Amino acid sequence: MTKTALITGATSGIGRATAHEFAKHGIHLILCGRRQERLHTIQQALSKQTQVHTLNFDVRDKDATFNAITSLPDDFKTIDILINNAGNAHGLDPIQSGNIDDWDAMMDINVKGLLYVSKAIIPQMTERKSGHIINIGSSAGKEVYPKGNVYCGSKHAVLAITEGMRIDLNPFGIKVTAINPGLVETEFSQVRFKGDAIADNVYKGYKALQAEDIAEVIQFAISRPAHVNIADVLLFCTAQANSTIVKKDS
Repeated sequence: MTKTALITGATSGIGRATAHEFAKHGIHLILCGRRQERLHTIQQALSKQTQVHTLNFDVRDKDATFNAITSLPDDFKTIDILINNAGNAHGLDPIQSGNIDDWDAMMDINVKGLLYVSKAIIPQMTERKSGHIINIGSSAGKEVYPKGNVYCGSKHAVLAITEGMRIDLNPFGIKVTAINPGLVETEFSQVRFKGDAIADNVYKGYKALQAEDIAEVIQFAISRPAHVNIADVLLFCTAQANSTIVKKDS
């Protein structure tokens, strides 16, 4: 039976790579994002492999989120797999000089956005007593690092919410997984440092994880037998030992 997956933050990075990976396996896709042109481009590319529907909305907007998911055509209404991937980081500042707008953006997208999307989809999963939710966290959700304060807090929240979901949804047979990557070479640093030159140096001197690496782990998780749930994955590139130690070429 063909499954349908909804992926947030599907226009770049891990979300886009996961869409491509799922398409290889014939999974029907609901791709969500804020950039309509990119959604259209990805839809055109992947429609050759599977059925694709796009939703253009911002997960921070509660009403837009619920309206978008409610608007799904009948062929896409049954969502078997939810990938809560939309997330961001803004700034790398000590708490005393942090930007409140940056804090709001991280909490609104990383935490509240994940909750809004989940709330819109979980009831159909509990009714059917089946489904798989994968929340994309971060190694920052397991280990706080200097100047990471609020971003780390948002990702700690993702991990706690994931564990709470797994407990509450256990009676319904719904799988819940946390995927927590370390350094992944995506647009992440460009967003975090607002295009500053420092962003260009984040991934120099070593081979960071690639979005496709994470997508393959996600595909592995959703393809396990019914009795197997990959509850929590922490993955680094070989050069990274933890949040502060990275072996770089001299």
